[in-house]
Formats: sequence, C-alpha cells, structure tokens
Amino acid sequence: MGVTGLAARVAAARAGALVGREPERAVLDRMLSGAADAPVVAYLHGPGGIGKSALVRYAAAQAELAGRRVVHVDARFLDADPRRLEEAAALACVEPGTVLLIDTFEHSQGLEPWLRDTFLLRLADGALVVLASRVAPDAEWSVDPGWAPLFAALAVRPLDAAQSDALLAARGVPAEQRGAFVAFAGGSPLALSLAASVPAAAPGAPWEPTGDVLTTLVERLVGDLPSSAHRRALEVVAQAHVTREPLLRAVLGEEDTATVFPWLRQLPYLEATPEGLHPHDAVRATLEADLRWRDPERYDDVRVRISVAGLRAVRAAAEDDVLMRVAEWMFLFRHQGGSDDRYEWRAHPQVEDTPLRPGDVPDVLRLAEAAEGPASAAAVAHWVRRQPAAFRVYRYAGSAAPVAFMAILRLTAPLPEDCAVDPVVAAVWEHVEATAPVGPGEHLGIRRFATQPGWHQRPSPVMDLVSRRTIAEEMRARGRAVTFTVFEDGERWRRYLAETGLLEVAAVDVGGRRQHVFGRDWRRQPVEQWVESRVRAAVVPGAGWALPDGPGDALPRAEFEAGLLDALRTWHTPREFATSVLLRSHLVPPGSADPVAALRGAITAALDALPVDPAGVKAHEALIATYIAVPRTHKAAARRLGVPYGTYRRHLALARERLVERLLQQR
Repeated sequence: MGVTGLAARVAAARAGALVGREPERAVLDRMLSGAADAPVVAYLHGPGGIGKSALVRYAAAQAELAGRRVVHVDARFLDADPRRLEEAAALACVEPGTVLLIDTFEHSQGLEPWLRDTFLLRLADGALVVLASRVAPDAEWSVDPGWAPLFAALAVRPLDAAQSDALLAARGVPAEQRGAFVAFAGGSPLALSLAASVPAAAPGAPWEPTGDVLTTLVERLVGDLPSSAHRRALEVVAQAHVTREPLLRAVLGEEDTATVFPWLRQLPYLEATPEGLHPHDAVRATLEADLRWRDPERYDDVRVRISVAGLRAVRAAAEDDVLMRVAEWMFLFRHQGGSDDRYEWRAHPQVEDTPLRPGDVPDVLRLAEAAEGPASAAAVAHWVRRQPAAFRVYRYAGSAAPVAFMAILRLTAPLPEDCAVDPVVAAVWEHVEATAPVGPGEHLGIRRFATQPGWHQRPSPVMDLVSRRTIAEEMRARGRAVTFTVFEDGERWRRYLAETGLLEVAAVDVGGRRQHVFGRDWRRQPVEQWVESRVRAAVVPGAGWALPDGPGDALPRAEFEAGLLDALRTWHTPREFATSVLLRSHLVPPGSADPVAALRGAITAALDALPVDPAGVKAHEALIATYIAVPRTHKAAARRLGVPYGTYRRHLALARERLVERLLQQR
C-alpha cells in the first residue's frame, strides 16, 4: 500500500471516529462554502481531550476537498512569539482562500490581541481561520463592531450519552460494557477512546474503573515494548516537556538513543513537532503516574537525569533560545506546589526580554519612580551608569516602549558610592562580609530590581520572564559564590523562594519602602547539585544559607504547636516540610548538616516514645494512622483504627498534646 493510500485510510478512520458536533461542523462547512454571511474566524474552545483537534482535522479535510490550501500551526511551539507565528503562517498572507488552522492556542494565548488587531488583518483575500484553545476567547471579538459579524465562538462541550455510546460502538465496545464506560468518561472523547482500549471484562462481570485504570489504558496503548531501553525512553518522554535526541542521549546513552528515537517517532500517541516529541496530556500523565507507582527510585532517577540535561541545555543555548530552555527545565516542577504557585512554566506571552538600550533610560527611571519611589529611582540611575549591561527591559511585541525592567548586578566588591546610593547593596555587602566573604576569583550576583508599575511584583508574564532570566543567569554564571534576589513584596514570595533554597537574610528601608533580600551560598551547594536536589523536591534550607545561630528556645509555644501540626500535615510533601518553622527550633541542633533529617528524626523519636501506657498507645496509633502511614482523611483514619469518629478525634487531640509536651521537654 502506498503512502497516499495509508494517509487516506488514516483520514477516513479519523473522520469515522468524529461523532456528534453537528453545530460546530455546520459552521465550518458554511465558512468553507464561501457563504456571504459565514464567519471568517471560528474559535473552538473547551477542556483538554474534548475533541477540538478532531474538529480542526475535520476543517482541514473539508478545506482540501474544497480545493483550498491549508496551513496548520501548533501553538505549543510558537513560544508565544509573534515572529514565529508570522513565519509559520506566511502562506496565508499571500495565497487567496487559504485556511489557517491554529491548534492548542492556549499555549500562546497572550498573542490573542495582536492576532486579532494586527496579524489577521494582513491575511490574503478569502482566507479563513480556525483557532482551537482551552481558553475561551476574550470579549473584544464580539464587542468590536468590525469583528463581531466575522467571528464565531464555538464552545466544544462533552458528548451526550447517545453520542458517547455511538463513539464506543464505532470502536467495537460491546453494548453491555458501554454504560459503565459512558459513566466513567463523562462525555470526554479522549477518555472514551482510552476506555475502549481496555480488554473486555469477563461475561457478566461489570466494568468499573479502579485506581489503576489509566495505567492499564496506557499499557494497552503501549503494548509489549521491544526492550528495557524502549521503556526507559517512554519514561523520559513522560517527564520532559519535549523530547529531542540530545536529551535521550543524556539519559539513555548514544547507542540506545540511535535505536529508540526513530521508534518513538512512529508511536501513535506521540506527536513529532518541530520542537521535538510531545505526548498527549492524558498519556503523559498516565505514563508518569505508572512509573511513580511502579518504581519510585527510577522515577526520581529519570527526573534527576532530565534536570541535569536541562542545565546543560541552558548553558549551551544561544541567547535567543535560553529562556525557552529554562522554561523546559521548569516543566519538571509543574506539579510541585498548589494553586498559588508563583511561577508559570508555560510559554510567556507577547512580552519581549531585551537588553537595555540608551534610549530606554528615561523610561526605566520613570518606571522605577512610579513603582518604588524616588529613592529607588536614584539607585536605578546609579546602576544604569555603573552596569548598563546588567539590565533587561521588557516591552510588548511590536512596541518600543518599556513596560518593566530588572537588573542582575555582578560585584566582586562594591565601591563606596555604590553603598552610599543603594542601601540594599550596602546591607548585602555587610551581610556577606560578616558571614561568607567572597574569595579570590569569586563574585556575588544581585537580582536587584523587578519593576512593573501597577502590577509590580505580583505573578505575571513579566515576572515569569524575570524569573527565567534570573535562573538562566545563575545556571550560566561562572565564579558566582553567592546570589541574592530582592523583593518589595517579600511576604508573597517568601515560601516559594525558601522552597528553591533562598532564605531571607535582610530587610532594608529604601525611601520609606521595605525591601526584602533573599540569598543563597553556591559554595555550600553548587548549581550542579542544586538542580538534582531541586527536582527531588528536597532542597535543604541550610544548604542555601547559614541558618541563624543558636537554639530556637524562644519560639513561642503557640507557634511551636502550629509548626508541629504543619510538619505532620506535610510529612509526605518534602518541599513544604522543608520550610517548617520548626527548623528554627531546639529540635534542630545548630550547625546540623541536614536540618530536615534532624527534624524528622526528632519527631519520629518522640512519636516512638509515646506508647508507654494504654492511652499513649492509642495516641501513637492515631498520629501514625493520620499523618505518618499514608496521607488520608480523618474519617478514613478513624475507619482504619476501627473506632467511632468522635472517639478518634479525642485520641488525636490527646496525641497532639502529648507529642507537643514530649518535644518541648527536650529543650
């Protein structure tokens, strides 16, 4: 069979799997027919796995049948860069009647205003556009009287029960099994398709999803693997943002990579994109969960190897690519932390990170004064003269006007006028001289400003780029002994910074505004070690900077009790446990090589000492069942202990009280 014949069979199979979606298809058909009242832009939106890409493929097939040229753009790999989109979609600007398809647009959502107001206006006569995104379109499309009649927002919703049943029937699922599958999938075409891959249950046996269902589904998708090297390659694909040959070589070695990379490119659940191999979200999540459950040690080992390879990629990257390489490295940490994460690993929107230009200086000084006042602006003016190359300026694509800026200063020793003009640098140098002086051939780095009036240091696309630039600088710097970062909004960032190994070392008044300085000593934990420990979620606070000297006996009882409860609650989440307030208590001896291990040991020893009487046994069992054995709800812990919930609560309250007393007795 020829390639053309195979392509036709694949297209036919995909078309046959598209069920429902009559309203969306009707709009696309009207557009492609050239109807005078049809929209020019169709915007498909809905959650992942809901079938947006299937509709994009439908539009492509219908366009080709109509004799139109088709340009397909995957927005995941645009890095939200307008220039990349212009490049990828160039044909649509010169070829009349072209159909431009932009899938996964949520990865470049920041381009939406520019796309609407600038780029689409350049398209050739008769060109049509189909966008697919997890994010709904902004209101401007409908508010703008020019765009409103030319735009159609198409919300792609879950399939109903009849449509779900039809999809399963098309996949050959027996009628008696479909009801359970439909209930499990909730109308998601992806989940239905994956469920359809599960082996049929025994006759008369109901099909019910279990905790291992997704793993089973992926095993059915993957099937028997040719070798352990092929399995390891899939483990890399599941963890990395995109997989390229250099990454596989770093993890698997030259010989195995030459064997498995061509095989990976042929897998039906991996997409070969210009940036590398990219698995479907659901497949990625399941492969990752399977390895974490099956072999936790190898799970950690794969992540460490990818992290180290990421460091090398950042160091080797050209200037234009370095921030993207950092973002790929940050992808490893997408599940660490909660909804209040301070950092977004995804592609930055249409904000450009550029060097300081001579004409930027007046704007930079204006931004500094607007955000932090005249004293800070005076410090900026000083450092612009002293180290202009330290500054990065941020502007929206297509605009020359700066909207924000930052600076990473490099100092072997400050001049007297540096300390006189900038009290933050004076405080930093005083701290370094007192605790960890810079030696010959060494220097310190200070991320001194991160200024964006109006939004300032709250999480934002600009702060994402500032963070990436800072990480890139730390990874690429040579001879850096210590590093500092400065935030006016220290409270917002303190926990995030502690989790990455940066501890607050000073708070400085600058023109009546408090600036918080966070630092780490790279001589205590070099970057190469940091990228390993960071990916294991085990950054030890003491590795970043010396902890305060002396025992923590002064820790108030209420704070001690709250800290103990937090430590128990985060026992199974190392990143959060590693920021415990009890690391400043008497439970951690001064100068401890591993403060986190010392704290865990002290709590474990106190727990083991509880069962000295029947009440103590019950207290010990309640604490172990609730916090130490496995993370669980209180009601589940009560069921495990076989006691009524009210009795369990009394045992747990007694247990906490006894544990607090035993630990306080160690002062």
